[in-house]
Amino acid sequence: MSKRAKVNGGRLEFLPPQIPARVERPPEDEGWVHEANLDGYRTQIIIDNGGVRLYSKNGRDWTTKYWPIALAVDLPCRTAILDGEVIVPGEQGASDCPALEAAIWNEPSRLVFVTFDILHLDGRDLGSLPLLQRKQALWQLLEPGNGKIQYGEHFEGSALALFRTVEKIGLNGIISKRADSRYRSGLSNTWLKAK
Repeated sequence: MSKRAKVNGGRLEFLPPQIPARVERPPEDEGWVHEANLDGYRTQIIIDNGGVRLYSKNGRDWTTKYWPIALAVDLPCRTAILDGEVIVPGEQGASDCPALEAAIWNEPSRLVFVTFDILHLDGRDLGSLPLLQRKQALWQLLEPGNGKIQYGEHFEGSALALFRTVEKIGLNGIISKRADSRYRSGLSNTWLKAK
């Protein structure tokens, strides 16, 4: 189901996330890009005239739990909706999932937001654009670095080669996405998760 960003009183509203379908093996045919499954907490950042808000995948406002990330948002835009995951980076850059819950309560400064999609930018709904165009807009917005807001890299080519690499560094699989797919809230067969 395609949903557009709604504006209510000058404030953008939370959009339910696109959820990848689970598969045994990643797709090997052309037209897919692949990302490491970060195994963090799915999160949406909304930036508008109401400030910066962070939401859980169920639409709960978690801005106070993720306050260091909220304070670090300083992007060259008036409005935006970013989709990604909050993680605690571990050794080799892999997400340390067991440390995530503890960090939220005891060491929130360790939290990092890795964004892999952008749904809205400065009054423009981007969800109807193909994935690779959205990723290009996201890359340009972030000017990627290693701060609290990071760009989630994607790879084109062999899904199985990436799958073996992420397994070696302790990640929990990969997410494959159709390069030409539009963003659709809910379960999707254009995003696939292989563990």
